[in-house]
Amino acid sequence: MSSEHPIRREWSATLRLALPIIAGHLGQMAFGLVDSIMIGQLGAVPLAASGFANALLSTLLIVGIGLLTGVAVRSAFQRGAGDRHAVGEALRHGLLLALGAGLLGAAALHGISAHLERLGQPNEVAMAARIYVVIVGWSLVPCLVSIALKHHLEALGRAWMPMQWVLIGVLLNVIINWILIYGRMGAPALGLEGAAWATLISRVVTLLGMAADYARMASFSQWRPQRWWASYRRAEFAALFAVGWPTAAQMFFEVGLFNTAALMMGSIGVNPLAAHQIALSCAATTFMFPLGISQALAVRISAARGSDQGHRVRAIGFGGIAAGAAVMLLCALVMITARRPIAAFFIEDAEVIALASQLLVMAGVFQLFDGTQVTAIGALRGLGDVRGPTLITCAGYWALALPTAWMLGLHSPMGPHGVWTGLTLGLMSCAALLLLRFHRRSRRAVAP
Repeated sequence: MSSEHPIRREWSATLRLALPIIAGHLGQMAFGLVDSIMIGQLGAVPLAASGFANALLSTLLIVGIGLLTGVAVRSAFQRGAGDRHAVGEALRHGLLLALGAGLLGAAALHGISAHLERLGQPNEVAMAARIYVVIVGWSLVPCLVSIALKHHLEALGRAWMPMQWVLIGVLLNVIINWILIYGRMGAPALGLEGAAWATLISRVVTLLGMAADYARMASFSQWRPQRWWASYRRAEFAALFAVGWPTAAQMFFEVGLFNTAALMMGSIGVNPLAAHQIALSCAATTFMFPLGISQALAVRISAARGSDQGHRVRAIGFGGIAAGAAVMLLCALVMITARRPIAAFFIEDAEVIALASQLLVMAGVFQLFDGTQVTAIGALRGLGDVRGPTLITCAGYWALALPTAWMLGLHSPMGPHGVWTGLTLGLMSCAALLLLRFHRRSRRAVAP
């Protein structure tokens, strides 16, 4: 049997787990996309207000998702070890952690909603966004609780069920948007506020549907908490935080990098900012593919460690990293060959289309490294290695990518191309260092 066979086998198993996770991520992105399309028909101010509010919300949401990754890793590890009680405890403590994070985030957004103009927004945008921020902010609570349950189910190899509820939530969001934004079926036309209520309602329904399915399916009974209302243990929260907070920090660093890059583009000009947003939107969409593979890698490697099958770790990890690279290569080829039609889909301005077409070529190259670094992070997370990758990404993003983007973008003739060159160099360094780290750490897992 050839040495490549285990990698091919693990590659296939990782993709089977990753596919519903990817579909769920794309569904979550569809929430913001649907709102933008439907709110855009109300005018420029409501669209700007929703975009600003969703930028605040998405930052907290991404940090919350990172904080909850410990639920998936710990559930998978304990499942591999055959410890049913510990699997249930990971879920029980994770749900409380999600509830607390959601309430804290919602309260923070509620508190700053009266001061949005201090964040540099025009008065009319700040006024329009105020109620939207409050209502959508409270949707963080059901959203994060459902994500904790989703992580747990993915760790049990049941990724299709939560994915289905995410897609149902997206469809429901479209329907309620149509009713409440435009005043259909006898409902009042609430405009931007209606879109906020649609997001909140659809996320509550998603959580309730997912929880009801979980409660009634007999196949989950052996992994459920034995006592839902038992006292909570500090050690279990510490185990979740040990994985979650470095992951949340790493995701925050990446969000901060791209938000800062957008500010740089805005200082160069309106057209460069528009072209940047087109290229970044495409890259963010394709990023969902390696992100799903990354989460599948974390679950599968953690389960292999828990079941004392360290000999499978390298095959799982390198197979998944190779799968992520292959997918991103295909996406890059599509973005490069169809760059002008893609840009023209977003806007009709010829100058923006020309610049966006050039940036899409750079985005195609950029995402090869972005996909590699995120799958390597997932593999390392499955090994329980989270602090080192966080430090690597912090240095790559903020010590290399950002200064290089600032220098080349704002202080050289490269302009917008310089910003993307800086981003690419930073991600290239992260990908190389994280691959090397997984190579070294995985050898330890294989060693007797």
